[in-house]
Amino acid sequence: MTTELTVARGRGVEPRPPRRADEDAKVPWRHRLTRLDVKYSPYLFIAPFFVLFAITGLFPLLYTAYVSLFDWELGADETPFIGVENYVTLATDDQFWNALVNTLSIFVLSSGPQVVVAVLLAVLLNTALRARTAWRMGVLLPYVASLVALTIIFGDLFGPQYGMINNLLEFFGFDRIDWQAERWWSHVAIATMVNWRWTGYNALIVLAAMQAIPRDVYEAAIVDGASRVRQFFSITLPLLRPTLIFVIVTSTIGGLQIFTEPKLFAPAGSSNGGATNQYQTVVLYMYQSGFQSQDLGYASAMAWVLFLIIIAIAGINFLLTRRLAGTGEG
Repeated sequence: MTTELTVARGRGVEPRPPRRADEDAKVPWRHRLTRLDVKYSPYLFIAPFFVLFAITGLFPLLYTAYVSLFDWELGADETPFIGVENYVTLATDDQFWNALVNTLSIFVLSSGPQVVVAVLLAVLLNTALRARTAWRMGVLLPYVASLVALTIIFGDLFGPQYGMINNLLEFFGFDRIDWQAERWWSHVAIATMVNWRWTGYNALIVLAAMQAIPRDVYEAAIVDGASRVRQFFSITLPLLRPTLIFVIVTSTIGGLQIFTEPKLFAPAGSSNGGATNQYQTVVLYMYQSGFQSQDLGYASAMAWVLFLIIIAIAGINFLLTRRLAGTGEG
């Protein structure tokens, strides 16, 4: 304290005497409440979200990890503790690995083209189109429509006998495709459903971020002689980096948790994902294990493995997108 007073006096500044305890006691209680309000009220405002998340998100997640350590069958009187045996069984389960490959295949066929088309569609919607509001509402209609109805319609379109897609293939001289029986083509059909539903939604998100870019940046680029293509790769894409990261991460989460499309793509809505499990996803197999076979412990182990896979792939996508966008910016 003596050193601080000496330095303050050396600079020609009148030192402020330290506050005494009796002065703190003289502060009115209303001022104290104001200080507490400023300090703690923000935490109270955001507390409801974290409380709801802990109840509806964090607790089920942790409880699923707990259930995965038991031989937990639905309706059983006893649930013996078996440790990591469910995870060991899962590692040697051929049906699980088949479902994982199917999930990754559908994810690659849907999420990659979906993001690319969404960005291009956002660029088109950002131009001086007539009736722009109608076009923007139109690209959102697949997302607003019922997912069950869309899946049933696409199931009919890709029907092996009377589907419109096969009729078009025959019209142009190609052979019919059994979209439900062949593994690769069933993945293409399901990915087409996913792209149809989510591309417009992601395009509007990218469009909103695109319109937030200052016009002065583009005007300066035009003065420097940059073409539209150069502006897109040097200005638009780098400035869209946070939005693209968000779109890619959410597409990754949704793509790896796909359930309704393959569930209803089968004629009878089976959870097998075809006669030979050719398009059974991990979530479909999880549903089959937990609610049909009633093995909740094994299904919970599968859920946690899928959770870790989603975290890993979403993290990789985040790092790649951030690096690529940063390279384009430089």
